[in-house]
Amino acid sequence: MRLAPPPVTVWRPVLEMALEEDLGDAGDITTDAVVADDALASGRIVARAGGVVAGLAISTATFGLLDPRVVVDPLVHDGDHVLEGTILATVSGPARAILTGERVALNLLGRLCGIATSTARAVAAVAGTGAVIAATRKTTPGLRALEKYAVRCGGGTTHRHGLYDAVLIKDNHIVVAGSVSAAVEAARATVGHLVVVEVEVTTTAQLDEALAAGVDVILLDNMSVAE
Repeated sequence: MRLAPPPVTVWRPVLEMALEEDLGDAGDITTDAVVADDALASGRIVARAGGVVAGLAISTATFGLLDPRVVVDPLVHDGDHVLEGTILATVSGPARAILTGERVALNLLGRLCGIATSTARAVAAVAGTGAVIAATRKTTPGLRALEKYAVRCGGGTTHRHGLYDAVLIKDNHIVVAGSVSAAVEAARATVGHLVVVEVEVTTTAQLDEALAAGVDVILLDNMSVAE
């Protein structure tokens, strides 16, 4: 089964912002000066190392934003494990668009493949244990949906997507609320009954308090294997 990527409304603004950042007000002054307007070109996107593919169609959509005549032919799929030297896709069409969009496309593709590859290593490390590798909110600002998608390509899943889809009471919340119990009680009284309430604990005493409060999930923060 192929993974469904985030919708175009999520990733298109990312590409547009990246191109705007790179082109500025004057555009690609090198390519525009050196390459004829009617020049055509073709190229290959090749894996420099083995790993897991993620975001191939999304990242290469960069070329189409610059010139819809550019044709991208993907040769692998997101989630595929590839070897060094694997041709991931071919690109052909107006040379200016290909040269101008190359760095934005490769930057994003490399980052997402790197996340997917690192995730796959972690997934392999816990194979057979019943553990699940889940990504937190520690993502690059503006790239969360894409980076979380890359985690899925690597065989992982997500913890919570943002501040809005689950309650996670952390150490600073507990300090302000006064205790684990007080924080949980306040959360239960505020959010809907279908919202998961999770508590991060740093001691076994807090663990006991969280269990007594009937939380849905407990996060063990920076505890040793023995603990």
